[in-house]
This record gives sequence, C-alpha cells and structure tokens, in this order.
Amino acid sequence: MPSFRVIVAVGRLHPGVDPTTIEPTAAAATSELAVVEASSVGVVAGEARLTIRFTEDSARTAFRVAEHTVARIRTLADTGAWRLTERVGGRWFRRA
Repeated sequence: MPSFRVIVAVGRLHPGVDPTTIEPTAAAATSELAVVEASSVGVVAGEARLTIRFTEDSARTAFRVAEHTVARIRTLADTGAWRLTERVGGRWFRRA
C-alpha cells in the first residue's frame, strides 16, 4: 500500500491550546481515515512544520485524508501552506 505524508506549516496557536496537543490531535484525525505510520514536528527555515505519514490506496483518497487532517489542525492553530507527498521507490513526490 502506498505511503503518503501531509506536511503542514503551523503558526500561532489559538488561545488556550497546549502546544503538546497539536501533533497527537493531527495524528488522531489522520487515523480516523487511514493507518498512521509516523508523525513528527520540526522547524525548517524558522517555520514549525507538522508531518503525518500514513498509508492509503491512492493519491485521490490520500488527498481527502490530508484535507481532513489540515481541517482538524486549523481548529487548534493558524496554518500556512500544506502539501501531500507520496513515496515511490526511495523518493517522495508531491501530489498536492
């Protein structure tokens, strides 16, 4: 089964949101629709980025999972750009 990643730029948290809840909440949202393989938070070029890796049958259904995940994150924090990538062989390719 293909592996995908949704990568989301996370900005200012909404009032009262505990920063430690962002990653598990996003992973839980993804797991409602797909099997989560991994999750992580990192800082790239001064920007917080949340990555959730999951499996799904196709890029089309993975896009729905990514949209669902981003929508859930937006209930907790401002978000910037997001993208969906798919692993093909040993490389990641952008799908959205």
